[in-house]
Amino acid sequence: MTQRLNTFIARFLPTSRRKAEELIFQGQVEVNGVVQKEPFFRVEPNDKILVDKQPVKCRKQSLYYALNKPRGFVCSEKRFKQERLVTDLFPASQGRLFTIGRLDKDSEGLILITNDGAFANTISSPRSGVEKEYIVKTVQEISHEHLVQLSKGGFVEGAYVRPKSVVKVRKGTTKVVLKEGRKREIRVLFQKAGLEITELKRVRIGNLQLGSLQPGQIRELLESEKLAIIS
Repeated sequence: MTQRLNTFIARFLPTSRRKAEELIFQGQVEVNGVVQKEPFFRVEPNDKILVDKQPVKCRKQSLYYALNKPRGFVCSEKRFKQERLVTDLFPASQGRLFTIGRLDKDSEGLILITNDGAFANTISSPRSGVEKEYIVKTVQEISHEHLVQLSKGGFVEGAYVRPKSVVKVRKGTTKVVLKEGRKREIRVLFQKAGLEITELKRVRIGNLQLGSLQPGQIRELLESEKLAIIS
């Protein structure tokens, strides 16, 4: 089965599709001994593909997991000092895995882990419009004024952002839905509203629910669940 060159590279390095296209345009990709600068060039599974003179090997299996990330773990491929990485929760025999998106060290909840760059790129792309739902607990009781201010959004990392919805669940608990989240967006908006967060948990990505998955617990995604995330 043939596939586009940019998709092949994004899937098996893994990297993003955009980065794969940059490598192709820069002349760093060879197909059967010939430099190929066309991202949509069709390749076969047994074609010899080199990126920066190194062969791109097809993995036997693409892996997709849902994890309830515990507090204290970092979503990163690089370790700083004695940090505990999310990928430390997986056996080394799984090979190179990475998170799709991030949850900060003090947050917990649903996060996706994979070795499939193309899948990760699809989920992460703003164009996919994948919603992410969070439950936020605060020291203070949530007032109507708080809800109004949070719903208006604000500037985060130099860009104006606004949650899709902010709903009070009970006294000190709020449900927040984001379409395109920025780094620590919820924490920044709640801080600007004068609210101190005690717990921040992601409970949904697209149509995939955290459900009964316990902190630190991992399970493989069904094919139907993969499709449900972006449907």
